[in-house]
Amino acid sequence: MSTEFTKYDTSEYLETEEDIIEYLNAAAEYGDPALMQVALGNVAKARGMTQIAHDAGVGRESLYKSLSRDGNPSFQTIAKVVRAIGGRLSVQPASTTTH
Repeated sequence: MSTEFTKYDTSEYLETEEDIIEYLNAAAEYGDPALMQVALGNVAKARGMTQIAHDAGVGRESLYKSLSRDGNPSFQTIAKVVRAIGGRLSVQPASTTTH
C-alpha cells in the first residue's frame, strides 16, 4: 500500500484580503522569522510576484530568492514587501499580564 501525496501550494488558497491578513497574523504569532518570511513569499506569490517586486522596488528574481525558505532578506526588503502587499508593520505587547 503506497501513499499518494498531492502538491500543496498555500498561495492558491489566499484569495481575499481577509485570508491574507489572517494568514500573516497567524504566522506572526509563532515569532519565527523564517516562517514569516515564507508566509510573505506565499502572499507575494498569491498577489503576483512580478507586481509585488515592482511595487516594492526590488528585482523579481531577487524577491523570489529573498522570500524562499533559504533566503536571507534584509529588514528593509521585508518592510518594502509588507507595504507592497498593502500592509504595515506594528509592534504589540507580547503579553497582557503585568508584573
